[in-house]
Amino acid sequence: MDQSQKAKTFRQLHQQRHAFVIPNPWDVGTARLLAAMGFKALATTSMGYAFSVGQRDNTLSREQTLAYIAAVATSTDLPVSADLENGFGDQPEVAAETIRLAASAGAVGGSIEDSTGRADDPIYAIEFATERIRASVEASRSLNIDFVLTARAENFLHGRPNLDDTIRRLQAYQEAGADVLYAPGLRSREDIASVVAAVDRPVNVVMGLQGVRLSVDDFSAIGVKRISVGSALYRAAIGAFLEGAREMASRGTFSFATGAASPKEISQFFD
Repeated sequence: MDQSQKAKTFRQLHQQRHAFVIPNPWDVGTARLLAAMGFKALATTSMGYAFSVGQRDNTLSREQTLAYIAAVATSTDLPVSADLENGFGDQPEVAAETIRLAASAGAVGGSIEDSTGRADDPIYAIEFATERIRASVEASRSLNIDFVLTARAENFLHGRPNLDDTIRRLQAYQEAGADVLYAPGLRSREDIASVVAAVDRPVNVVMGLQGVRLSVDDFSAIGVKRISVGSALYRAAIGAFLEGAREMASRGTFSFATGAASPKEISQFFD
């Protein structure tokens, strides 16, 4: 599919009655594995990719992120939505330019956060955050593809578990034109249901964090449209890696390899 067809497919996935899972590969190999397993779309993970190249989260440059997006987007025929952090700059016009660049790299969707990246003042004021989303929406509408813009309210990831303020923010981002709304870190089924009931746009929920343990069917019953996993797949893989490395370093044994996938099993996905 060309990019325009991918964009159309991605938009349609959000219009289904049942929620869909959008897993997060951190490189070309994992993107192709996920595509071969039948997933319908992919999303990048800023944390997973940063860790995979030996960096802390929130230290990637925009250029690094765009190269990663391009690599994943060209590796399969699946639509790719990009984790664009806060747009790599405070000003609305910077976030807008990041949207245009992400589309040029092959993405058909992308998310903009309302987090500042500063520990002493982690969340933008709602008025300014909304202005940033509005500029990002305008940039997405100027493209020659049907780009799906996701607005993220980051309160719960930054020690501000204020559901009322999170909902106010999502409603403001909805009014600014965001296509999908997302509040990572919600702590209960009730919180998720409250968010879904308070807005009239598709809602993304992330799994793989501490707290909520629900299935795709559970989320569908609530009204969630999209489920991502952020860096969880990377962290699960590196967890197995660290366990094996610790076994070798501390005990001098190699039993970790008994649970490893075989070369044949992996290779079949790339045929």
